Amino acid sequence: QVQLVESGGGLVQPGGSLRLSCAASGITFSRYAQGWYRQAPGKQRELVAAISSGDSTDYADSVKGRFTISRDNAKNTVYLQMNSLKPEDTAVYYCNANWRGLIYWGQGTQVTVSS
Repeated sequence: QVQLVESGGGLVQPGGSLRLSCAASGITFSRYAQGWYRQAPGKQRELVAAISSGDSTDYADSVKGRFTISRDNAKNTVYLQMNSLKPEDTAVYYCNANWRGLIYWGQGTQVTVSS
């Protein structure tokens, strides 16, 4: 059974930082590209950051220079370090794993940026 379990969300003030984690089980983690998506109320889910099996990274323009995606294949975990958070970063954040058409999602973790 494949599971992706996110953690690390919460309430943070503008300008603050959070680190999200997504622990995977039931897959050969190192084969999979990993991504972080987010969905704000009333908006479509959007890609925030992605990392390939070869560690190439890509970011949405809105988070470039503030967010960093990384992976630890030994721990089957992908991370999203989020700095200089803004209220518009408020959303449910989901991790995603994909490989050759096989796509899996986590259950999501809420990030709220508010004073």
